Amino acid sequence: MKNLIQPFLVLFLPFMLSGQAQQANLLYNWNDTTLIVNNWPGGRYNEVWGVAINGLEIGIIGSTEGVHFIDVTDPVNSYEIESAFVPGLVAGANIIHRDYHDYHGYLYTVADEGPSSLQIIDMTHLPDTALLVYDSDQFFQKAHNIFIDSTAARLYATGSAGIKVLSLEDPVNPVLIASFPNGKLDVPYTHDLYVRGDTAFLNCGNSGLWVVDLTDIENPELLGNMTIYEQQGYNHSGWMHESLPYYYLGDETHGMDLKVVNVEDHNDMYVVNTFDAESPAQTSIPHNLLVRGNYLYVSYYYDGVQVYDISDPEHPVRVYYYDTYSGPDAAGFKGAWGVYPYLPSGNILVSDMQSGLFVLESIDASITATEAPEIFTSAITVWPQPVTNSFHVQLNLESPAVKVDFKLFDLAGKQLFFRTTERLPAGANRFDFDWSRNLVDGIYFLYIESDDFALTRKLVVQRR
Repeated sequence: MKNLIQPFLVLFLPFMLSGQAQQANLLYNWNDTTLIVNNWPGGRYNEVWGVAINGLEIGIIGSTEGVHFIDVTDPVNSYEIESAFVPGLVAGANIIHRDYHDYHGYLYTVADEGPSSLQIIDMTHLPDTALLVYDSDQFFQKAHNIFIDSTAARLYATGSAGIKVLSLEDPVNPVLIASFPNGKLDVPYTHDLYVRGDTAFLNCGNSGLWVVDLTDIENPELLGNMTIYEQQGYNHSGWMHESLPYYYLGDETHGMDLKVVNVEDHNDMYVVNTFDAESPAQTSIPHNLLVRGNYLYVSYYYDGVQVYDISDPEHPVRVYYYDTYSGPDAAGFKGAWGVYPYLPSGNILVSDMQSGLFVLESIDASITATEAPEIFTSAITVWPQPVTNSFHVQLNLESPAVKVDFKLFDLAGKQLFFRTTERLPAGANRFDFDWSRNLVDGIYFLYIESDDFALTRKLVVQRR
């Protein structure tokens, strides 16, 4: 169901969107090849997280041996804070999964191989050190994922032990306040979850998406579920749009697309659209999803990290990517495990199972924050972004062009404007447009074509 609304979208818009995605700028890669490689699937690393603390930006990555803290404040000169390394309760070649979340200066860590524990690490002494202040299996020995609702000071752990809900009112002395399933709430195995307010969205593997009201934590209420849906696979993880009732869902199944799910009515949730990494491989497979602002960030195993513009929430547009994995695609599990887009700088942290921590330049620095440049280094430059009234295009032509056509399309594929220019000389050619004066705020695509080339650029019109 990839927007098969009209023939134009089938034939033309996918080309426009795939041509629009920009490769991210790699700022740094940290990879310690002395770390133990796990028995399966043959990697050293797992989840990534990040924090801003003491005026620093810190990247956090898990390995077979524990948790590593990387100072990424000056990204091109990033380095591991070796004095801050905290070993896991269990470590070695059997370790595959670790997961992290932070709260009030503390990092909470779990592993899904064991017997392990919940560890709490005090990060307030960084960059000097990080201190393990809690290490206990009182509530569970293994957990697959954790999610912290900072507003309610609650930690949710999922996995084979069920769903455990811990109060973090005292951040270093968690208290168990609920455990599911129980006599009042029967839910299937929950691989991961996302919580907003009193509503929990449960990613329940082969059992689909379940939604639970936790207003009364002792008497939870099942609000609804979606157990059958388009391109259904192993419901792995998801994230809510920041302001609208859309849940972005990833099935960890080779060849399955990502989904946009309308969750406005919890009794009638449904997939409104599907989209993917635009990879030719039939084995393409997503892993983890997070939303920041108008962007959806996805760690996509063999396809690295993929970023989608969700300004139109039902029609994500792939705009940014970086392939962290240099090997061939396969029906396995290698490459980008996690992504973290919430650092104040906007720089993106990605963990690759084989190649460690990647620091990528902020998407805003690369795409949306463009002003008129003094020197043009690309074949085409469009500015400013976002567009308020008029916008400008500069083409750098290696040879003269007989004719160049400019066409503007909306997201539905409707052509809105057309302009043609003849006999362009080699070198820099500038064009000024006032088309945006007649447009509503939103996303548009400028298609530029000559006998020798065809290019597409996204325009974001925003007058507010």
